[in-house]
Amino acid sequence: MKTRILAVAGALVLLSAPALAFRCPSDVAVIDKTLAAGPDLSVDQYTEVMASRFDGEALHKAGKHAEAVAMLAKALDILKADKERPPSYY
Repeated sequence: MKTRILAVAGALVLLSAPALAFRCPSDVAVIDKTLAAGPDLSVDQYTEVMASRFDGEALHKAGKHAEAVAMLAKALDILKADKERPPSYY
């Protein structure tokens, strides 16, 4: 019985990774779209948004999708672009 529970839990973890992977590019697109609109940001905010955006994209490419989503969320929070984000997959 324990083996079945562990197998099902493992399968769910493996199946959730692609959902996170698909979210990263959409978050990057929202960040880019919001920046293109010329938001009113300080230099420090702009620097932090860009650092979070590029770090998040690098984490995504490295396969660290949960970390990438968290990093991209920092940029989105600064930009106050949460309402444009797609629904969470986790």
